[in-house]
Amino acid sequence: MINYRKILELYFEDVSQRTISSSTGHSRNTVSNVVRKAKKLGLEGLDGTMTNPWLESFLFPEKQAIEKGYYPVDWEKVHKELQKKNITLALLHKEYADEAREGGKIPYAYRTFTENYGKYAKKYKLTMPIRRKPGEIMEVDWAGSTLEIKDRSTGEVLPAYVFVATLPYSQLSYVEAFLDMKSANWLTAHIHAFEYFGGIPEALVPDNLKTGVVKALRSESILNEAYRELADYYRTVVVPSRVRKPKDKPSVEGSVGHVSRQIIASLRDYQCFHLEELNQQIFRKLENLNTLDFQKRPGSRKKVFEEEEKSYLQALPQTRYKLTEWKIAKVQLNYHIQVERMYYSVPYDYVRESVDVRLTTDLIEVYFKETRIASHKRLKGEIGQYSTNTDHMPDNHRLYLEHNPENNKKWAESVGPSMTRFVSYILRNNIEKKALNILSTLRNLSTKHAKDDLEQATQTLLDISTNPTVSVLKSILERKKHQQNNKKKDRDNLQTHKEDYGFVRGAKYFGRDSK
Repeated sequence: MINYRKILELYFEDVSQRTISSSTGHSRNTVSNVVRKAKKLGLEGLDGTMTNPWLESFLFPEKQAIEKGYYPVDWEKVHKELQKKNITLALLHKEYADEAREGGKIPYAYRTFTENYGKYAKKYKLTMPIRRKPGEIMEVDWAGSTLEIKDRSTGEVLPAYVFVATLPYSQLSYVEAFLDMKSANWLTAHIHAFEYFGGIPEALVPDNLKTGVVKALRSESILNEAYRELADYYRTVVVPSRVRKPKDKPSVEGSVGHVSRQIIASLRDYQCFHLEELNQQIFRKLENLNTLDFQKRPGSRKKVFEEEEKSYLQALPQTRYKLTEWKIAKVQLNYHIQVERMYYSVPYDYVRESVDVRLTTDLIEVYFKETRIASHKRLKGEIGQYSTNTDHMPDNHRLYLEHNPENNKKWAESVGPSMTRFVSYILRNNIEKKALNILSTLRNLSTKHAKDDLEQATQTLLDISTNPTVSVLKSILERKKHQQNNKKKDRDNLQTHKEDYGFVRGAKYFGRDSK
């Protein structure tokens, strides 16, 4: 018989396989097979119970089957297959038996098959128990089973999704039903759970669902921004469980199963027409579940929580967190983004850029590379509404938008009473579109002439004409400007003429006026 224990003892003492072979008298292939199998099964040490027969059944269980004439079972394969959805030991035994008979071998009976698998799972797949500290974490998840709500008016049956939160130390749970599993309800469920427990744990352990985790990475997962904000507000951290690792959050996994049996299953035939009514039934059964005495330990979930765990939770903030939601939008050519079929402006410099949008109940904030570039009051009601800030528009667009009768009247008042009368005359005697075109030409004059000059010229225009026009006003301004230029030239010429004579002595200087 192979001395498995001696081979492994020497191997764990870092003795070479060549030396082990010489010491035990077994071939190097035998030593290599034993060492390789021990490595594969994660065996890292020996204790007093690990005898040679035990090690043989542990390392090479197929040998026993062959020696007894039974078709060997690949227990590692069975264990992996059993982790898949809807796979049972009965199905795997049937497939194994069919394969054995096709090869002319004898299969194990189903009872022996399950017993041997139980031994394999006990030996090979041990689970390390983790004792959680009070107030350390809160595990959260959606239950796989749903309840139903019936629409009284249409008779339509709507699914109700069940949220479960559990504190692993006390096993106290919180359960609530929602009509969907979107981000808003996910965050609301957390807030209600915090308030039910009366405090905040150090960490939250969710599954890798999209409402909580944008992208699951081995090193550090990328959280949904709204979920991260909620965690920051309540001074806790989010530590997502690893993908396909339900044992990372065993308490909530167990609670989901317990809740499914004690609450969801018991309400499967309960007919209700409102979500509030359904949650009242859930809360009543939840209270019974949390106050029910444990079977294998003294007290109940609620009693253990109140006596041992509640004091370790962080205090709730004075005000409840306001729900937020984050979306990504692209700035359109009209420098607006579309959010829930409403349109909000951003500075035109960001056209065709992707921006982050933060939505609260009453406000929308737009961020570009973590810098806020716009904010708007959230539009409600009829779809397709626009919220436009004129500061976000290019200059030519803003001028076009502001070019209306009201703004033109305000401009005229800033120039003077004569200009106000002239603008009112133009608006009164022309259709709006034509009047605005005329006023556009009129306002261009303000870029070339001072307001005082415009007011004086307009007063002259109104005094001399019963049908004043902008072209006549231009003529008056040009004539006045021409006159001003001529006067300036005359003054310049006179000054130049005086300078040409130099210093002139009078007649008195030469003695002519001495008489």
